Amino acid sequence: MKDSIDMEYPILTKSVPTFYFIGVTTSESSIMKVFPLWAEALGRPEVVIEGIDHALHDDHGAYRHTVAQIKFDPLSLGGLVTTHKIDILEAAGDMFEILHSSAQLTGEVSCISKRNGILVGHAKDVLTAGLSLDAVLGENYFARTGGHVMNIGAGGSGKAIALHLIQKENAGDRPRRFVMVNRSKPRLVKCQEMVESLETDIQFEYILNNDPRVNDEIMASLPEGSVVINSTGMGKDRPGSPITDHGLFPRNGVAWEINYRGELDFWHQAKAQEESRGVFVEDGWLYFLHGWAQHIAEVLHIEMDKEIFKKLASLVADLRPELVPIPRSG
Repeated sequence: MKDSIDMEYPILTKSVPTFYFIGVTTSESSIMKVFPLWAEALGRPEVVIEGIDHALHDDHGAYRHTVAQIKFDPLSLGGLVTTHKIDILEAAGDMFEILHSSAQLTGEVSCISKRNGILVGHAKDVLTAGLSLDAVLGENYFARTGGHVMNIGAGGSGKAIALHLIQKENAGDRPRRFVMVNRSKPRLVKCQEMVESLETDIQFEYILNNDPRVNDEIMASLPEGSVVINSTGMGKDRPGSPITDHGLFPRNGVAWEINYRGELDFWHQAKAQEESRGVFVEDGWLYFLHGWAQHIAEVLHIEMDKEIFKKLASLVADLRPELVPIPRSG
């Protein structure tokens, strides 16, 4: 396989240990400032980070080249994948010697690592999204509020959130109803197939929709205390928001924008209703930190516990982008 890939895509031999960030606009990410600080704090200052930008739903050959770079170059240690998690697995799944059960279940790869030269694919979002969501909601949230969940976007993060809630042992931590909305059918179907392969008492609904006004209607039907999540990438990788400025968030509910940078229209829309409707608004900074900490730990073979994470988060607190709410019409 190596020879055939080399003929089309020459593999670069790195001179220093390299961790890859595979995304869309990687140079704009705060990780470029965070990574060197964390690498030094973790005792691995020699490791550098390098971004690889792919177009949305890039051609399979481009994805295979990226995976080949990590697979065949000794100093290419591994990396984190955003946006392209499902595409990477579909294009280059056969290049992994080991696919963790999380990757097989969710149909995505968010973390690429190597152990003794063996390429391993993981889906870390179930863990990292779960850690972030739990920090926002606290224990027994759904028992306390009776709220439902509306997740817009059936990609990697959306599926991970669904799986995390399914796996919650305490019934009070599971919503009675979970509405999954997506603009394209294939990923919605794959999400449904994943859920139906598991046992759960959560009532899942799958809605194929690309009209923000319809999302407004769905959101308006949710009970008080419900959680609305933007997992679409809109406001970061793509412009806009999955709802309109006229959409009403559930009273005393939670609005979670899983990104922390970009235009973040959804976040601004929610902030505009923070006081009038009692909405608790969360951005993606904590998700960003948990995600990177877990992926770095996996690739560099470092144990990550609560105390180490707390230290890492504190170390880069000043790098958090400032978000200033913009008045919205409605």
